[in-house]
Amino acid sequence: MMFRKTCLYALGALFLTTGALRAQQPAVEARIAGLENNEEYMSLLREDAVLQQREDSIVNAVAQLRRQLREDPAQRQLHSRRILQLESRIFEIRNAKGRLIDRINTIEQEWVLANLDSGVSTLGSVREDPVSEIPDSLKRRNLVDNLYFREHLAAADYEALQRAQHLEPRAEEYVNRFMANYGTLSELAASYAAVGTEAEAMEIYERLNALQGVNRVLSDSLAAVWNYIFDNKSYAYGYLLDELGREEILSREEEALSQASRRLTELRGTTASEAVTDYLLRKRVIVDYETEVAGVLALDAARDSLRGVAAQLAQIDLQLPRIDVAERYFLDYDSVAFSSTPKYSYQHPIPECKVYANGTIYRILLGTFNTKRAAATFRGAYPLFYLINDDDKWCYYTGGFATLEEAQEAQKILKEHGFLRPEIVVWTDGVSRNLSRDPEAQNILYRVEITGTEALSDAVKETIARTAAGHELSRVGQQLFIVGGFDDRAVADRLADAVRQLDPALEIKVVEMPNP
Repeated sequence: MMFRKTCLYALGALFLTTGALRAQQPAVEARIAGLENNEEYMSLLREDAVLQQREDSIVNAVAQLRRQLREDPAQRQLHSRRILQLESRIFEIRNAKGRLIDRINTIEQEWVLANLDSGVSTLGSVREDPVSEIPDSLKRRNLVDNLYFREHLAAADYEALQRAQHLEPRAEEYVNRFMANYGTLSELAASYAAVGTEAEAMEIYERLNALQGVNRVLSDSLAAVWNYIFDNKSYAYGYLLDELGREEILSREEEALSQASRRLTELRGTTASEAVTDYLLRKRVIVDYETEVAGVLALDAARDSLRGVAAQLAQIDLQLPRIDVAERYFLDYDSVAFSSTPKYSYQHPIPECKVYANGTIYRILLGTFNTKRAAATFRGAYPLFYLINDDDKWCYYTGGFATLEEAQEAQKILKEHGFLRPEIVVWTDGVSRNLSRDPEAQNILYRVEITGTEALSDAVKETIARTAAGHELSRVGQQLFIVGGFDDRAVADRLADAVRQLDPALEIKVVEMPNP
């Protein structure tokens, strides 16, 4: 009852808020002066504001449900299901916002390019020493809007510089959308690790993959836009500083850029997006560069504004770790039991044996028959499953075991209950092997191969020592580590999964090898 009240309250708040948003459009201001009378532009801004309010409302509802999830763990599945539904709505809203922002940016860009030549008559002729003659009334907080750049750059270069500045909000929007998605991905990854059913896990995993795909697109878009911005700004500032003979600033910028490049190389493969990391690193460089340019030109308003931007950039974490979630496999393990009352009937027949595409599971083959058999044939054993093999024979199985040792123990129990030849069959990634009939299967060992790093972390080593006690960890070559050999594939799989969850950046596989 508490859950229902909480959900109704959260949903009610959400619907009331949504209704209020429809009834009252938020007031917005044009982001660029001169576009106030553009009806499409202003409508898009209002629509973006409405979507932002809706997103904020749903985020608050999710936060409230998460508090209830912590306070009422007995209702975990119900809480989690509703949270997933609301997060799906957030995902849809953010995608819609992204499309709006792209159109808003396009309108702004077209307006800026169309009005580059406005006010030329008021600029006057080029001055020999414009730095000392720029009146305070003409100085602008946006560095490239100051007249000095129009007067001292070729028309094509100034147009490229203006377009680069205009694209800055688009780059920031890509980064903001990426960061928002990253936060959602972190929450989804935590939910994915916690859910207990395959259906819930599949839903979350699909959303994880979809959102990862969105972020890959955002990263590619950011890289293209940011390279244009950085190249054109660097060229313009470098040209002007060279004309002014300020080689010391040029040298500092070159060194700062080299440091950023080295830092990017150090972080490669460890962060959520190389494009976002590159943006944050070089953005700091270009903002410091612009601050120096503003200082040389005595553009105090622009310099103060850029210092504020630099302070904000310094607070952003460059090392957002990658979120690589290994797919979970839900195998239904079950022991063997016996019942004096029938477990199966005409209305509830013996089910078909489920074959899992991934993972390892052991079952006991009770018998192979030319025709379908009644449940009474199997002495009250359950659970029962059937498969029809390539020879159209009916194969009946019982149980589902995680390890060979568990299967062997069940085999003994079945023999004690009168089964003459219960056989152990193992499925590995959907492929079966009868261990009782295949003598070669008794001579196969398994090893876990780990690549992708020159040194394993202490946490990975501790996990290997704990999960694979008695098995040797060895290094082969510069980036290959081996743990083996295991006589049970399931144990090797369990180690591989544990290491994969601990460090998704590592490449891990289980390999068969002959038993010497």
